[in-house]
This record gives sequence, C-alpha cells and structure tokens, in this order.
Amino acid sequence: MSAAGDRFAEFWDTKGYVVADGAMGTQLFAMGLTSGDAPERSNLLAPGRIRDVHRGHLRAGADLVLTNSFGGNGLRLRLHNLDGRVLELNEAAARIAREATEAEQRRDARTMLVAGSMGPTGELLEPLGSLTVADCEQAFATQAEGLAQGGADLLWLETLSDLGEVEAAVRGARRACDLPVAVTLSFDTAGRTMMGAGGAEAAERLGHLELAALGANCGNNLADTEAAALEIAAALPGVPVISKPNAGIPYWGGNTFHYTGTPEILAAHAHRARQGGVQIIGGCCGSTPAHIAKIAAVLAGDQPVPEIMYPTGDEGSAALTDAAPDRDRSRRRQR
Repeated sequence: MSAAGDRFAEFWDTKGYVVADGAMGTQLFAMGLTSGDAPERSNLLAPGRIRDVHRGHLRAGADLVLTNSFGGNGLRLRLHNLDGRVLELNEAAARIAREATEAEQRRDARTMLVAGSMGPTGELLEPLGSLTVADCEQAFATQAEGLAQGGADLLWLETLSDLGEVEAAVRGARRACDLPVAVTLSFDTAGRTMMGAGGAEAAERLGHLELAALGANCGNNLADTEAAALEIAAALPGVPVISKPNAGIPYWGGNTFHYTGTPEILAAHAHRARQGGVQIIGGCCGSTPAHIAKIAAVLAGDQPVPEIMYPTGDEGSAALTDAAPDRDRSRRRQR
C-alpha cells in the first residue's frame, strides 16, 4: 500500500473494506434541482439539501461520502458564470460534508471520511483540443485548494477518461495541498474509457503515482465497470481498488430518468467485487441510500448475497426499448 493509502488503514484493520456513498446529482434533481443549473451552486443556496444527501448515505452505512463538487473546477463552472467562485464553492462543499460526517460520528461512534469530488474539466488536452497541460493542472490545483480548506480528508478524482488529464490533475492537486489522492476512471466503450484506455493500461500508467486508491466508476454498464475494477485489482495488488458503478442502465420514463439496477443488483456486484480484491465499493448515478444499505448489509454478512447478475434490457421498465442511447450518452453525467 502507498503512504497515501494509509489513510484507510483503520478500515483495513477492522473490516477490510470501505463502503462509499451513492449518487449526489440524481438525488438533487429529485429534490428540485433544475436541469442545466450547476449542482455546486446548491452548496451556497441550499446547503441543507446537500447535508441531507450525505446524512442519508451515512445512515445507510457509508463510511465515506463525496462532496458536492463534481463539476467544481473553473473550466466547468465557467459554463455557469461561476468560475470566479471556485474556492468558495469547493470550500463550502467540503465543509457541508465535514459537518454531516461529524454529526453522524457523534451519533454512531464510527470513523467516516470526506472525499473531495473532482470531475473532469470537460475539455480535451492538446493536441486533440485546446486545453494546455498547465491550464489543466491549475484548474485542479484551485479546486483542490478549496476542498482542502473546507476539511476534506482526501481528494477523489472521478469519472475521468484521459490518462493525461489524470496525471495533470494529480500534479495540480498535489501542488495545492498534501491530501491523499484517489482516482476513478469511467469505462464507457467496450470496457475502455472514452479515450481508449483499458483497466490494465490505466493501472500500468498510473501505478507510479502513489495514489490512495484507483478504480472505476459510472460507465456505460455495470458489467464493464466491474470488469475494469477487477482488472485493476489484479494488476495493482498493493493499491486499494474502487468500484462505484451506476445503478444499472438509465432509461427515460415519463419526465425523468430511471435506472434498472435494484439494491440487490448492486449488492451482488459488491460481493463479487470484494471477492475479486476490490476494497472500496459504493454506487454512482442513480444509486440511493437503499442501494448503499443493501451493499453495507451484504458486505458485513448481515444479509445473504442476492443471487442475481447484471441488469438486462428487460428489467426495470419496457421503456428501455424506447430510450434514446444518444441522449443517455450525451447528457453530462452528474453523480
């Protein structure tokens, strides 16, 4: 384990794994967040909503919650005219999560961690795009500074696809603070990221960064996310591995998105992933406290492992057949 990975030592010594939280963005939309608005704005305008989401996951059994800062870098916030408030929004995100975990720790007397969520910039690095490596590093450095000021225990780079952006982000984050850094990639296309990286390639290229953890989140489907996490676990036996898949496949029903993955499906995945060496397990888009509670209960041995595999196109709703795949892929993922 890397020096940064010692942050999780207490969990490895007591139960051998960490239960991560579920979705933030999809729950905020259920609470009234308007499509097209920046979820990070809620850190200032509706902090109680953010605190409620954290509380729900913690009471369901999560050991670790991600801050409401997925799109909190300056390049993403610029789309909402908020790029001048990067430090403020990220500091608020971490502070809200810290307040929630401290309140629940007093209530439950167990260790809980705050991970500062840092999503992709949404831009392509040169030469494929116009974003320079220096500007990329600076974007993540500023965001990391705000998260550190707010009280995050570690930084959590998530839903990335370009290994070059990962390396720049890690450099920027470490320039800003000395917090441990975890990374998850999104495997969207035939088991690879949008930029073509597979699990083994990611492990080989990023293994030297001494990350607190490395793994997979979000993705096109549960099977690919699980396979990538297991591939990383096999390639990097000394590094804690993360699996944080979506709650199945999204489909459009009525006026909202729904997901095919039940709590039982994610809990069965959690068991398989744990058996394969994955140590940090939670949920991404569409997952709720009910999913996290089922994962926590199954991993603890309090409930039997559900005898179920991956969600199929027939589960959840016949509306899957009418869902437009291009709409699902083009929408900007928010946890």
